[in-house]
Amino acid sequence: MSRGPRAAAARRDWGSEEDGCSILHVDMDAFFASVELARRPQLRGLPVIVGGAQRGVVLAATYEARAFGVHSAMPMSVALRTCPQAVVVPPDHHAYHEVSVGVMEILGDVTALVEQVSIDEAFLDVAGARRRLGPPTVIAALIRSRVQAQFGIACSVGIASTKFVAKLASSHAKPDGVMLVPRAATVDFLHALPVGALWGVGERTEAALARWGIDSVAELAASDVATVQRAVGKVAGAHLHDLAWGRDPRPVSPGRVEKSVGAEETFAQDVANLTVVQDKALELADRCAARLRAGSMVGRTVSVKVRTSDFRTLTRSRTLATPTDVGREIYLAARELLAAADLGGLPVRLIGVRVEGLGPAAETVRQPTLEEASAEPVTRGTGGPAHGFATRREAELAMDSVRERFGKAAIHAGAASGRPSGTRLATTFVPADLS
Repeated sequence: MSRGPRAAAARRDWGSEEDGCSILHVDMDAFFASVELARRPQLRGLPVIVGGAQRGVVLAATYEARAFGVHSAMPMSVALRTCPQAVVVPPDHHAYHEVSVGVMEILGDVTALVEQVSIDEAFLDVAGARRRLGPPTVIAALIRSRVQAQFGIACSVGIASTKFVAKLASSHAKPDGVMLVPRAATVDFLHALPVGALWGVGERTEAALARWGIDSVAELAASDVATVQRAVGKVAGAHLHDLAWGRDPRPVSPGRVEKSVGAEETFAQDVANLTVVQDKALELADRCAARLRAGSMVGRTVSVKVRTSDFRTLTRSRTLATPTDVGREIYLAARELLAAADLGGLPVRLIGVRVEGLGPAAETVRQPTLEEASAEPVTRGTGGPAHGFATRREAELAMDSVRERFGKAAIHAGAASGRPSGTRLATTFVPADLS
């Protein structure tokens, strides 16, 4: 979804010349919430929040809820104080995935050049589809009508000569609109925006630029590259200066590989018992590994995210000697990271595990560790310990088969430790990072 700052000055008609504007950015409007409204039409017009338990966060909000100040990632407790009349709907990630797949199929019928960047957005290069379907604005209307007819949800479309500008255009077309930024109007459009609209400009970068008197894209473009580089660094400075002048040579790249897989959970109550946190890390690692195996991928870097009771968030990562798709190996790395994290003695509110540095499993040659090479072979059926990567992976593949047949709840990885009875968890699934 588009999250960059928008400017009223940029929300206007920039012209109708479509030559050279073959890049479309299609972005579902309030995607999770829109899917829920399509399933529950009686909720249309009401402030609806998609989210978990009281201690979770807002995953999506309808525009009616946003009018009260509710936004994604806001703690549910804050959202409900902000909009006490909101209707809260629990998330259904399976439904969102199914709709996402269907939307991407619609886009694939338009052109093979589709680059999905998240569950609810994608870039298209429609240069080759113009003779068959018409100019980009006609193609955008076709996409929007098909998505609405098939799924009952709205999408906004940005049309431009580059991916970066097309994404900004879709943001300014929301909700449920189309914005064309002709090639000749690109610079004028960009220079109407705040500097925070540029890709790569977060709060820290925005503050760094502000210290040099750069608050808008126009001011950044007017600055010499050396000044911008002094403010934010050599590489970032050159990149941002290019964007400020509309220079973005990246093509639409179909079939992009996931860069990471991850999962996180918010505890229903803050947890001071580290062994309970470790148990949850094992479950999350197992979930990550299953997704890796489903995609025939392996990952090299394991990262852990911990949020303490005072809302402080820590992230730690380590790189494995050999890429893996085995939950036990991911968990062992996560456990070490947890042990090394300085939590200040505070209880844990949220725990997350992510695997990055992904690559095709078929192209990875695994070298056994010294421990594995020296381990005694296991005799099946003896009940002895499971030594070695192959044995562990075989066991987890068997778990995959059970889940595929009987459902995900049919079997779980063994707990790293005993979990106190009565511990309940509010679950939040993290979509894969495709950006």
